[in-house]
Amino acid sequence: MDSDTGGQFSNGFNRSASSDLQRRAAVDIARQKVLAAYASSAQNGPLGQTNSSNLSQPSRAIYSGNSSTNSSYTTVSHYKDAPAPSKINSDSWRTYHSAWQDYYQKYYSEYYSNAARNYIAKERLKDAREHAEDEEINSMLSRIGNRNKNESKEQKTGLSLDDVSTKQNTEDTTGIIDNLRRKIRKKATDSAKKSRRHRRFIPIIAGVTVVLLILFLQYNRLIFAPIMAYVSPGNAPATEIEALDPTITQTVSADPRLIIPKLNIDVPINFNIPLSDVMSAMNHGVAHYRISGASAFPGEIGNFIITGHSAGDVYSPNPYKYIFSGLERMEEGDLIYVNYNSVRYTYKVTGKQVIEPTDVGALVVQTDRPLITLVTCTPLGTSRYRLLVTGEQISPSYNNDTAYQDASQGTVVNIDEAAELPSNEPSFFEGIWNWLTGQ
Repeated sequence: MDSDTGGQFSNGFNRSASSDLQRRAAVDIARQKVLAAYASSAQNGPLGQTNSSNLSQPSRAIYSGNSSTNSSYTTVSHYKDAPAPSKINSDSWRTYHSAWQDYYQKYYSEYYSNAARNYIAKERLKDAREHAEDEEINSMLSRIGNRNKNESKEQKTGLSLDDVSTKQNTEDTTGIIDNLRRKIRKKATDSAKKSRRHRRFIPIIAGVTVVLLILFLQYNRLIFAPIMAYVSPGNAPATEIEALDPTITQTVSADPRLIIPKLNIDVPINFNIPLSDVMSAMNHGVAHYRISGASAFPGEIGNFIITGHSAGDVYSPNPYKYIFSGLERMEEGDLIYVNYNSVRYTYKVTGKQVIEPTDVGALVVQTDRPLITLVTCTPLGTSRYRLLVTGEQISPSYNNDTAYQDASQGTVVNIDEAAELPSNEPSFFEGIWNWLTGQ
């Protein structure tokens, strides 16, 4: 290892031979410095006194001034054969270590400095080569451009190039074009390899995306309906609805409305509609549902039925698709208000039940009191069952002589004609199927 070359080997030596030479040189240098240190300590004595008798006989022989060179010590080879002094003072020991430390510090300082210089030189050479290649390509392209311009000028003036010159130009142009093609081909190959690694995932990602889209279109209401059950579905401020006094019969506007303070619902009611139009009427609020035996109006003896949606697709434009989503939260004692013919009717919830969609007869009850029944789909996000919330009128007061107008207004149908209770809006694929079958 050579400190002048930054750790590189020279003069044809192999690694082991060079290491042996350097170790020998380091040992010789260290021995010379240690020898000088011992010579100085021998003259002053172990206790700092000048007394040559303090040295052993071999030492005096070594440090005697009989040498032909008049040196304070003999050659290294003689010192190597002589035994070391039996006593070494602290100053000599420190001098010995300082000599070694100075040697290694200087040696490795030069070694790493040379290594750093070699690295910087290599990097500069690399940059210079790359710059030269770029300059060469640009120069070639420039020559091609100038040559094309000259050829076009000569063609215009009727002149022709020399055959040898034309052949040389053609060869240069071909070489440059081939070089550019190789570089372009290499870049294209590398890009193709990278894209090929990711291309295998495209079908998987596309398939997963399609499946997720289909599931969202079909079942998104299962996610959003429970959320909307705890979000105020109505547009009226909650403070206005909660301020209603159920013990007072108020005179209100003629606009028929259903008001449920607990759910913050204030929605229009569609009266006097045929049974076939109930589904479309629920897109504009809630609908009055009438069948034979359950066709009462507010204030009349019998069952007054109102139906509405509890869920729908999130992309559906119907603003009332979640109007009854919180109906499951109703409990006994909760109040329901109905504005009808400028009179406000108050009902108190008395019970709930879940029935099959085809169990229309459950709405027909024998009673001598004005009742109300709210109908919607359950569980939330589906149309599997129907939830019935029943209430009894507590205001205004009534008596058993109140006439029951079973068919006085609108169209009342028999139970047999009402095969199934109204449901939520059809899902995405149900809508496609209904469109294909013409239902």
